[in-house]
Amino acid sequence: MTLKFTHVPGKSKAKIKLFALSTCGWCRKTKGFLNDLGVEYDYIDVDSLAEMERETAVEEIKRWNPQCSFPTIVINDDSCIVGFDEEKIRRVIK
Repeated sequence: MTLKFTHVPGKSKAKIKLFALSTCGWCRKTKGFLNDLGVEYDYIDVDSLAEMERETAVEEIKRWNPQCSFPTIVINDDSCIVGFDEEKIRRVIK
């Protein structure tokens, strides 16, 4: 099953996929930070998905972050940032 991410336009610095929860303060903070930086990214609010989509999203997250915590940010399909970490995010999008 292909997940449908929401695209946020901006400067293309890296391929950024954000797995978030709509109710998570750290997830909202991460989205806000990415918006402030003006970078392009795609996000999905896992708790807003239907059951089958949610299971697919959780499987994808666990590949990068076995604890399946939020936010999980996948960069260029080869690295991952777990949690809200301004310094790591800034390093990735330089």
